[in-house]
Amino acid sequence: MSSYISLPLYAASIDARLRLEGGRSPSTDELVYPPRTVGITSDAQDFEPETLAETGTIYSFTVIARGGAPAEFDDQQTMTGTILVGVIEMTDGPRIIGQIVGADPDTLAIGDPVTATVRRLYDQEGIVRYGVKFAPATPT
Repeated sequence: MSSYISLPLYAASIDARLRLEGGRSPSTDELVYPPRTVGITSDAQDFEPETLAETGTIYSFTVIARGGAPAEFDDQQTMTGTILVGVIEMTDGPRIIGQIVGADPDTLAIGDPVTATVRRLYDQEGIVRYGVKFAPATPT
């Protein structure tokens, strides 16, 4: 299993990946992430860039056991054993899937506040890929 993203596609989505840049439609006020050309809850097609808040709450999460994550995360799983992944409901609305770091899965709970932080994701094609991960707003 792989989550391969070509270098041109990664470069084209860098603002969304590192700055949490989504899009808001002035005609419907719909806020989407990642940026898109058509709305999720409307037929809006007039999105303008907008940076999301860096805070949110855990909507759902799971623990991925060794060998269950895409191959790009093999090194991380070798070092940490498991990877926490969650659906984060951002303060301004959109839900984002991302890794949860610095948290104990035994004490983590749905509704816990988290903060977005840019971190190293993995190395692909000899280039380190960075993206947003989420850390507890208060240590667990």
